This record gives sequence, C-alpha cells and structure tokens, in this order.
Amino acid sequence: MEQSPAPRLISFGSVEFAPRFAHGDQASVAVITGPEDRTELGTGLARFSGADFAWTVQYDEVLLVLDGAIEVVTASGLLRGTKLDSLWLPKGTPLRYRADTALVFYAIHPAAWAVADGYRNDRS
Repeated sequence: MEQSPAPRLISFGSVEFAPRFAHGDQASVAVITGPEDRTELGTGLARFSGADFAWTVQYDEVLLVLDGAIEVVTASGLLRGTKLDSLWLPKGTPLRYRADTALVFYAIHPAAWAVADGYRNDRS
C-alpha cells in the first residue's frame, strides 16, 4: 500500500507561477496540491493581470481573494470579490473572469479534472 505524503509547509516565496491554458498572458497559477500528492483536492494560487476571458468551470471551485479584486460574471449576475472575500463556483458554471490585478487562493475538486477531461496546458 502506497504511503500518503507527509504534511509540509509551502512558503509563498517558494511557489512558482506559470501561465495556464490559452490565457497565460492574463492568468498564471502556482499549484500547491494536486494529483501528484495523491489527493482529490487541488489547491493553489492564481495571479490575474489585465484579465478578461471566458471559461466554463470544469470542477467545483472556491476562490479566496488575497489581494486586489476579481469580478466573475455569470448568468446569475456579477460577483465582485475583494480582499478576504470568497467566491463559490459550481462545476459547469459558464463565466467570465475580469481583473485589473488580483491574487487569489483556489481550491478545486476534483484535482485531476484536466487529465480526466483530456485538457492540455495550451487549451482553453
């Protein structure tokens, strides 16, 4: 039986942000936990800069705004999160992310959604 990973501290200074999908010029992500940790809970940090793009959420997601502000436009209306606000985005929600600048913590389930759905890093 495979042993679970040990608890660990991830310092902010040690995370590396990388562009994600087709909007890498507007959003970058630093993965904290995911399939490599043998967990179904994906977590990380996302930076948005001059962001304005559409997406359909492929997982259940919670965003916690750490700095700046982010707007999420859905069929139900505009959600505007500022520092320490949380946003709940259920799987299947079509939306539009907008932000001048924002740093958010995210938690998603399932973590391996991209593998299961056949997504690659260059697809939107």
